[in-house]
Amino acid sequence: MLFWQDPQFGEKLITMLAALVLVLQILMVAQRWLITNIRAFGVQSFLLAAIAATIAYFNHAPHVYVVAALTLIFKAILLPLALERLVAKIEIRQEIEPLVNVPISVIFSGLLALLAYVVAESFHRPDEAGLGHNTLAVAIALFLIGFFMMVNRRKALTQVLALLCLENGLFLAAISLTYGMPLIIEAGIFFDVLVATLLLAILIYRIRETFDSMDVSRLSRLKG
Repeated sequence: MLFWQDPQFGEKLITMLAALVLVLQILMVAQRWLITNIRAFGVQSFLLAAIAATIAYFNHAPHVYVVAALTLIFKAILLPLALERLVAKIEIRQEIEPLVNVPISVIFSGLLALLAYVVAESFHRPDEAGLGHNTLAVAIALFLIGFFMMVNRRKALTQVLALLCLENGLFLAAISLTYGMPLIIEAGIFFDVLVATLLLAILIYRIRETFDSMDVSRLSRLKG
């Protein structure tokens, strides 16, 4: 059997790609430059598309190829380009000091990743193991670290990126464990996230025009 037809090779490839996805997520926690975070998200989405394509190939699931292509086109290419253009318009390129400083944030993200592996271990069933089953821990870690980024960051744009990373975690869990939900449901969720991101981008631009800042804590001025 050729190595690219061996399911064990596919499992190792998916595990390696998932590990890189997690590394990029922690890099985004440590990074304060908006452009770097946007590009890290784009690379992360590209790796998720590669994971989806690998699962589709080894499990003969053609509909997963469609999901992989949508992820590649929209989340790995178009969304990062749109967000970079937004950064150029608002002329704010760096995150202000987060609520928790960077070193502690990285340590906390590592602890969340460790917690994700502990939680995922309770769901492990060796008799039901399939291609991609080892990525559940990474999916949970993406969700937890993405939620932490939303709480910890003050810039509206980085909070949008955190929301997208959180959604990437849900995507990885669905695509790895169930080999994808029905295509119509996946497409609906995907475009809901896309529309929500575009609306949030418009909101960010309006916040920047009104408050001359993207610090969401300044929205407290709206109180009567």
